[in-house]
Amino acid sequence: MASVAFPSRDDFAALLNDSLGGEDGGFEGRVVKGTVTAIENDLAVIDVGLKSEGRVPLREFAMPGQKADLKVGDEVEVYVDRVENAHGEAMLSRDRARREAAWDKLEAEFTESARVEGVIFGRVKGGFTVDLDGAVAFLPGSQVDIRPVRDVTPLMDIPQPFQILKMDRRRGNIVVSRRAILEETRAEQRSGLIQTLAEGQIIEGVVKNITDYGAFVDLGGIDGLLHVTDLSYKRINHPNEMINIGDTVRVQIIRINRDTQRISLGMKQLESDPWEGASAKYPVGAKLSGRVTNITEYGAFVELEPGIEGLVHVSEMSWTKKNVHPGKIVSTSQEVEVLVLEVDPEKRRISLGLKQAQSNPWDSFAERHPVGSTVEGEVKNATEFGLFIGLDGDVDGMVHMSDIAWGISGEDALALHRKGETVQAVVLDIDVEKERISLGMKQLERGGPAAGGTTAAAAGLNKNAIVTVTVLEVRDGGLEVQAGEDGATGFIKRSDLGRDRDEQRPERFQIGQKFDAMVTGFDRAKKPTFSVKAMQIAEEKQAVAQYGSSDSGASLGDILGEALKAKNEG
Repeated sequence: MASVAFPSRDDFAALLNDSLGGEDGGFEGRVVKGTVTAIENDLAVIDVGLKSEGRVPLREFAMPGQKADLKVGDEVEVYVDRVENAHGEAMLSRDRARREAAWDKLEAEFTESARVEGVIFGRVKGGFTVDLDGAVAFLPGSQVDIRPVRDVTPLMDIPQPFQILKMDRRRGNIVVSRRAILEETRAEQRSGLIQTLAEGQIIEGVVKNITDYGAFVDLGGIDGLLHVTDLSYKRINHPNEMINIGDTVRVQIIRINRDTQRISLGMKQLESDPWEGASAKYPVGAKLSGRVTNITEYGAFVELEPGIEGLVHVSEMSWTKKNVHPGKIVSTSQEVEVLVLEVDPEKRRISLGLKQAQSNPWDSFAERHPVGSTVEGEVKNATEFGLFIGLDGDVDGMVHMSDIAWGISGEDALALHRKGETVQAVVLDIDVEKERISLGMKQLERGGPAAGGTTAAAAGLNKNAIVTVTVLEVRDGGLEVQAGEDGATGFIKRSDLGRDRDEQRPERFQIGQKFDAMVTGFDRAKKPTFSVKAMQIAEEKQAVAQYGSSDSGASLGDILGEALKAKNEG
């Protein structure tokens, strides 16, 4: 009878170590298969071949928000944390097993850029947590949808695809995106839908968004841009003047760029073009009424009818207001009358004139004030060559400096008048085409050659002669005087009224006052110029020569006193 070998104590220990994965406890930290031997309350009792069984919560066998579908006899995979705890039981984890298996699978899918399925089950700062069949990933808030989502509740606890953006197994970090899936799906839908569209096609869509430059219209999965200039033929400042978000609109496809998948839409293309027959409706020279729609630095746009606007250039705004901003002549929404100057239907341009629809003030002035008539106005401005006088009808006339006064230079004549002063003048010439009115002021002076007065030569006046003059007019720059009773008129400048500054005040004289003055010269019209100052100097020299020089010991006052005494006695 053959002997039966019984295992020794060492043999039994070796067998036990083999069943436990080796002397180093190789079971720990591994995923192993086990059998469900019992279900106690909310725990599953699992035998994995160790000397004791382990218990795992049933919730670890279910997806978030679902119940576990587990029964006795089912074979499951669990992760062995410890072979034996303080109670002599194996410490097992279904979650850890799923996580390890999930990481292996996810790494492979991430390498292949494949989509993964997961469930959004929680909220964290900046986003949400996603269960990827055991591995927990982070879903940033910006990656939930193509557009911001206010309420994510309907998306939670629902299996759906995600794209892995980044993962780090050592740190346990996974970042996923739902938006990337939606964009990819949408791009596929756009590519398919754009093939069914054609330029010129009329289609309905829903306004999704409005900007300053236009509106985006959803054409059933693909957006088209409805530019503000294609909303209507009439001027539209902002799209919300015609449409609102959510409106269903009927549009025409103007252009399709299949490379960029951009679609341009239009609404005005579905209306009749108001520019057809514009030349017949708006002939050159026609006087029309319109509404000012826009004002710029170079002019104003006037709407003649919805869809047709004309430009009134700044040069055609006013007969009299030059270099003025159009906004100071007309205002937005103002009804105005205009004249058609030019029509170009091809370029869709109409040139209008605002001033042409009004009477020409230069023509009106010429009718009311013919050449030779006397006018009155305010000195608007003084230039180096003359004075500008404001006249009736808001027009200006110019008095050249040579036509301001007789007997003095043009520069001195300019100094006689100031801005704001009211003066009279004679109309010398009117050029309506060039919008010029020439005036003369000296032609109204009494005794002047143009007024039929006696000339200097006829009056027998000689240079350096002392004559008695009569004050005709007191001005800021001097005095207008007349020699003798009916002699020639002349002018005495302020500086020639006396040697002392106090004597050079024109206001100390009165109209009709008489005094002596010296004839100092004649102008081109033979009109005399007078000077009291020159007379005083001449008399001083004469007195010195007659009564002795100041070197004799007599003062200048004594000499002049003797001269005056002799003059009076004589």
